[in-house]
Amino acid sequence: MLKLEGISKKFNDRQVLSDLNLTIELATVYGLLGPNGAGKTTAINIICNLLKPDRGLVLFNDRPITNQTKALIGVAPQQNLLYQTLTCGENLRFFGKIYGISGKKLSQRVEECLELVGLTDRVNSPAETLSGGMQRRLSMAIALIHQPKLIILDEPTTGLDLEARYQMWEVIRHLQRSGTTILITTHLLDEVERLCHKIGILQQGKLVAEGTLAQLRQRIQAKEIITIQSPQEQAVIDRGKSLGLVSRHYGEATSFWIPELLDLKQILEYFDGIAIDGISRHPVSLEHIYLEVMGYI
Repeated sequence: MLKLEGISKKFNDRQVLSDLNLTIELATVYGLLGPNGAGKTTAINIICNLLKPDRGLVLFNDRPITNQTKALIGVAPQQNLLYQTLTCGENLRFFGKIYGISGKKLSQRVEECLELVGLTDRVNSPAETLSGGMQRRLSMAIALIHQPKLIILDEPTTGLDLEARYQMWEVIRHLQRSGTTILITTHLLDEVERLCHKIGILQQGKLVAEGTLAQLRQRIQAKEIITIQSPQEQAVIDRGKSLGLVSRHYGEATSFWIPELLDLKQILEYFDGIAIDGISRHPVSLEHIYLEVMGYI
């Protein structure tokens, strides 16, 4: 279990983290969200013991994070920190030796990590010859070489094509099922919906929302969200208001929170007499929740 207790950090006069408390259970995937500048990177650096908090404590398995406990943590940063002229195998051996792994154990770990990320056939390929997705998977393998108990993935699939994203997701699911605790920071909300057991949202250094997706959905009092496309937008808004519906703009068209599931006929009856170009129906998603929590709408 990873616990952050009352973590605060200030740079000059700027408060980057303010009394941050969060708990990540063992063998779960936790998604940490927030805009650029919210404090995610600072929190990661403190967890990795690269930065000291002004106040607060970081515990992993009830032990304070120190230089001695760093081996419990693996990090795949947003930028691939690879030695481009070294092969995949050479990159892994280099980082494995940093963690004190050698001999047959190191050779075994190189094979296991390359197999896990699907790069066994590229063991002798220089990193510079790999695609972006392959380089991302090699970075993941490097983070795993010393068998850490906690993996931190910073934007693990940003910039990858759909096939590469799915491959990375499968690696993450395999690690979680194998007992690894995983912390993900990302701007890709669909990724968090698919992978994460618990979600935290940071805003200006404070944890403004936290919970499972089901728990966070309770912040929006709706069974579904409908979007109405109409040349009579104000008439649509006024009708929705008269019906007591909460309206929002997710993009250009007007959307409404619908407290109970309705069939299409009932929805059309709500807006009878108004020209309707189109109606779309959506489940309450993490995107809706995030926009609501952050006050962007």
